[in-house]
Amino acid sequence: MFIPEHEVRAVLTYEALIPALRQALIDYSAGKVVQPARTVIRAGNAEGHRNGWFAVMPVIAGDVMAVKTVTFYPSNAELGLPTHMAVIELLSRATGQPLAVMDGRLITEMRTAAVSAVALDALAPATVRSLGILGSGVQARSHLRALRHVRPSLQEIRIWSRTPANAEALAQESDARAVPIEDAAAADVVLVATSSPTPVLEGRWLKRDAVVLAVGAIGPQLRELDDETMLSSCVIAEARSAVESESGDVRLSGARVHAEIGEVLSGAAQAPTGTRIVFKSIGMAIEDLTAARIVWEARNRGATGGKG
Repeated sequence: MFIPEHEVRAVLTYEALIPALRQALIDYSAGKVVQPARTVIRAGNAEGHRNGWFAVMPVIAGDVMAVKTVTFYPSNAELGLPTHMAVIELLSRATGQPLAVMDGRLITEMRTAAVSAVALDALAPATVRSLGILGSGVQARSHLRALRHVRPSLQEIRIWSRTPANAEALAQESDARAVPIEDAAAADVVLVATSSPTPVLEGRWLKRDAVVLAVGAIGPQLRELDDETMLSSCVIAEARSAVESESGDVRLSGARVHAEIGEVLSGAAQAPTGTRIVFKSIGMAIEDLTAARIVWEARNRGATGGKG
């Protein structure tokens, strides 16, 4: 069974995905998920940050297994192609039988934003009103929908992009304002979703109690956040081992991870209040498995007329 993107889009919603990922992150931090480190191979198609990569991400959780193959080519945006493309295979844990193969591009887009929404719900007060977005691509758009789902109070949206025309376009789409980077960074919540190889966010621009959601710059030598941001903040990780090995923001700044978000969600660790927090995520296979299972189960319900 191959499930194309249009069928994934028809059944995958943030209403279902956000709570499912919340539980998946708790399970991961509790040791209930078997998830080896992803294997990443550089494509060698170009120099510098235009060099794409290919990754393989296996995982076992509950009664299913999954493997995602994903590519990231930053320069695809200039060609009118998605920067991320992926395929996910879902398998039975009991027999190894393949259950479904599905397009993973939209799943990657939505699960990344949904994880940030889970983190925001756990780390930010209900009173936050302003959201600054650094970036204007796919993740900026998906995060707008997901973050507003858990914090409808986010009514003041400020958008900055290295390409001003892109910031203006997104602002018009989303009832937001295109602003200088310093203004976007001064919001209650700051989303950093860029492919920049060097820091774009400076800590001196941030509010003392800002919540920073950093989802771009994946790679041990890539950074979105400067040293002041990292070293003046409490760092909460999606997965401690993953960000410590694959996040340049963490590795190159020398920042220490306070806790995993799953530990905060379960009550095993406490996130501080009244201080600046950085939530750093790089994406995990358990998130892809969780989303793929939602799609597969919805597809099965549809095939049986909603029975069973």
